[in-house]
Amino acid sequence: MRASLIQIAVNPDESVDARRRRAAALVRDESAADLVVLPELWPVGAFAYEAFTTDAEPLRGPTYEAMSAAAADARVWLHAGSFVERDGDALYNTSLVFSPDGELARSYRKIHRFGFDQGEAVLMSAGRELAVVPHPRLPFGLATCYDLRFPELFRGLVDAGAAAFVIPAGWPERRRGHWSLLARARAVENQAYVLACGTAGAHAGVEQAGHSVVVDPWGEVLAEAGRTEEVLTVTLDPAKVAETRASFPALKDRVPGLTAPLPANGKLEG
Repeated sequence: MRASLIQIAVNPDESVDARRRRAAALVRDESAADLVVLPELWPVGAFAYEAFTTDAEPLRGPTYEAMSAAAADARVWLHAGSFVERDGDALYNTSLVFSPDGELARSYRKIHRFGFDQGEAVLMSAGRELAVVPHPRLPFGLATCYDLRFPELFRGLVDAGAAAFVIPAGWPERRRGHWSLLARARAVENQAYVLACGTAGAHAGVEQAGHSVVVDPWGEVLAEAGRTEEVLTVTLDPAKVAETRASFPALKDRVPGLTAPLPANGKLEG
């Protein structure tokens, strides 16, 4: 199974319409792939907060239409990254996955919003539902950027049948070490493939880490990009997930629902 991660650069001098056309052309160029992935918020930039409201779209807006057509033309499964979705008065960081006939297979609204009471955390609403795409060879769970820091989300995706995780991101260069570490950790602890697709360039002056990466179920890095725009292509063996889980069956030893009991006064001391 061949997967291509398109680490597109977000250039502030390029219009959203122009970048949308360019992204669609890049997807069409990957017709030899089985799965193509774009990064988080590539139409506007993950840190371009002032553009969230002005460039927000309905679910079936211009980005949906362009990516649906590109998936159908290339005959690929396409994770079209994410865009700013407007639903009534609410904004969401929404990912779209299309089947090779251009039909929407699954959408996902990012659950964990970054910003610590600023930026995305206050401008966007949180998603509430886990999402697994029933790919015929490699069912994959959906997560977005900051979600990578929350392992319980990935446990939930494994329980829902995921054998891989596809994670578009707009991850900053200054925390690139965390990006690489967490991608491998999510692969190792869940014995699943991780396909993490970042962006190149800068979003509203925030330098992006790039370094899109594909990690196998044993935690080995199969391929890693640099910091500039490029397409990272790798061959996956879907059977390796079941083989890894059978040869080292750590998942069966999970003890769900562990919590620390509170003292009688309801407060932890120390």
